[in-house]
Amino acid sequence: MNKDLASAVPSSSWFTVLSGHARNHVLTALGLGIATLATLVLLAQSLTWVLTGEEAINPRYALLGGMAGFTATTLGAVPILVLRGIPQQLEDSLLGMAAGMMLAASAFSLLLPGLDAGTEILGDKLAGAGIVVFGMALGVLLMLGLDEFTPHEHDKTGPCGPGHERCARIWLFVLAIALHNLPEGMAIGVSFSQGDLTVGLPLTIAIALQDIPEGLAVALALRGAGFSLITAILVAAGSGLLEPLGALLGVGLSSGLAVAYPIGLGLAAGAMIFVVSHEVIPETHRNGHQTPATLGLMVGFALMMVLDTTLG
Repeated sequence: MNKDLASAVPSSSWFTVLSGHARNHVLTALGLGIATLATLVLLAQSLTWVLTGEEAINPRYALLGGMAGFTATTLGAVPILVLRGIPQQLEDSLLGMAAGMMLAASAFSLLLPGLDAGTEILGDKLAGAGIVVFGMALGVLLMLGLDEFTPHEHDKTGPCGPGHERCARIWLFVLAIALHNLPEGMAIGVSFSQGDLTVGLPLTIAIALQDIPEGLAVALALRGAGFSLITAILVAAGSGLLEPLGALLGVGLSSGLAVAYPIGLGLAAGAMIFVVSHEVIPETHRNGHQTPATLGLMVGFALMMVLDTTLG
């Protein structure tokens, strides 16, 4: 009986904590609610089309792309078996390169195809741009709300989010990684939703390449936080599973109504740009290595631009 009572208390407490946090952040909670509702509506109608339509090859492409991201993240974590660490300047440079690739992928593989598709569907450039911006706003609202209301922990800034003191530290790290990898998987799924390899292939390659240094950075951060070698590798690798899951979500979001495709591209781009600006770039500048990190960003951006030009 005591056990049942004890298990009931956290549930009630979680609701109290979240509702109190929502009252203190009304606009953010409202934005998260709107973005979540719009996402669920798009997902429901799109999944209906995917399940009843004949073009089942698109979800398969998306799943394969997401698995590429998972594999790359796992490969990135494996070197900690022999590496005790890497110079902080090198780590910041590699993360800067990953940020540059994400920014370029957002621009060349998401926003530009989204603008073209929106213009073609609506027959007007301004309306096409507006629908993509609407998708970007949904992506930003979704990530802003998830960041505000999800308990998580960053290596340098510590725990944040409502109720973080109730979570084991390992789960705080897992949730922080989840917030980072989910939009990457969604971007892969959206890019394959029309079965166009010229959009999906360069984006998937870019995300997979930047997942390698990210996987290493996550594993090293977990080791530095005191977790065991095996735990660090498993958690870093497991975080990559969110990419195939996000890819299936992304392809469902963008495969129904024609206008859902440019909206989905904008949503994925907005979510990725938010993560880069809110998480990755500040992390690379926190240790006094702004210049190497910025140079890494430029290299990553240029590399992704070349990939998109040659493969797109």
